[in-house]
Amino acid sequence: MRTTQTCASGMAQAILLVGLLLFTVANTLAQQTAPQNPSPSPTDDSGPVQPSPSPTPVDPKVTEVIGNLELDDIVEIRVQDLEKWDEQGEQNDASKLVPYINGRAMKGLYPEELHLPRGRLIYHLEITPENKEVWTDLLGAPQGIRRPVTISVGLENVAAFDSVHVTGNPVTLTIISPVYGILALLVTLLTLGLLIWLAKKTNIIREPGPPAAPGKRRPYNLGRAQMAFWFFLIHASYVTIWLITDALDTITASLLALMGISAGTALSEALIDNGKDTVRENQMQSLSSEKLALEQSISETQPQMDAINAAATTSVTDQSNREAMNQQLIDSRTRLGQVDQQLRVLDAQSAPTVSGGFLRDILSDGSGYSFHRFQIFAWTIVLGIIFVSSVYNNLTMPEFSPTLLGLMGLSAGTYIGFKFPEQK
Repeated sequence: MRTTQTCASGMAQAILLVGLLLFTVANTLAQQTAPQNPSPSPTDDSGPVQPSPSPTPVDPKVTEVIGNLELDDIVEIRVQDLEKWDEQGEQNDASKLVPYINGRAMKGLYPEELHLPRGRLIYHLEITPENKEVWTDLLGAPQGIRRPVTISVGLENVAAFDSVHVTGNPVTLTIISPVYGILALLVTLLTLGLLIWLAKKTNIIREPGPPAAPGKRRPYNLGRAQMAFWFFLIHASYVTIWLITDALDTITASLLALMGISAGTALSEALIDNGKDTVRENQMQSLSSEKLALEQSISETQPQMDAINAAATTSVTDQSNREAMNQQLIDSRTRLGQVDQQLRVLDAQSAPTVSGGFLRDILSDGSGYSFHRFQIFAWTIVLGIIFVSSVYNNLTMPEFSPTLLGLMGLSAGTYIGFKFPEQK
């Protein structure tokens, strides 16, 4: 009996131990196969998780412009919320901001100094290949030394920031510095005044030679007047372009060719006139020598003729000598008259002429008004108008085409060709 109870107790313990082991194994397997869900925090509610909101876009605004808005000057632009805008995304780069003047971007003109915390952008206003056209439109065809403009900043090819300096509240763009403008104007006017005074009082653009008469001036010379015309236009235009754009290399190759044509015309004209004067002087010297020889021959022959005529008797020889002397005297006097006539013509041609007025002098010669002179005068005026228009509107000296330069050279060549038979 006792043994039976002991066996039953041992079997119960074994069954209990096996059941406990099976429960442990099953619980372990269940934990390994169950999904790994994090335990909720005490404060976590049972509702769905909401996504975090995106940051609000920043809208920068230009609030102030400090400095003189002028080419080749330093200007500071203040921008509100510039640092926040720069930090908002990689596409926002404050170092790539360019000024917008009258709504047009000054491409390639990036800030030289950048202070993000204070919203400061410092620019050196200068012309770059990318913004040259914009500067030309802003500064060309000036109505005064200053003009009102709107200003902002922004990325290239993107809309500019808002600005307080809009149409109703513009800033002043200085086109020409007043100080340098006055100095340049004085230099230009002084040059023009001196040129006009010299043209009236001296032979600087007149025919060379002594004065025609006391108180009178020699005629104006077309070639020299053309040289003076182009000199002053290029001189005044160079100063004007430098004054506005600070550019120094503005004289084009076509202008050098045009000045060469003008100088060549004046030089060729001077050589032709000098050659004519030399030929005339040689003719006058030759005729004067011949006149002297004729007068001497007549003075020697006439007494011999008088002696033969005074003789009481004359031989056949004397009669023959008298006829020969008489014919010699007739021929000498006839030739002397011709020489005197030629000398008078040459004297009249070499006599200094008097100016009849600027236009009459340059458009006419000894025979009157000439078309070849009018042609070169007309083309010079046309090219001068084109030249001034280009400088005023585009702030550049024009680049004349080879065809136009050829036309000017043809006019000059025609004038020089007609200069050979032209009477002074």
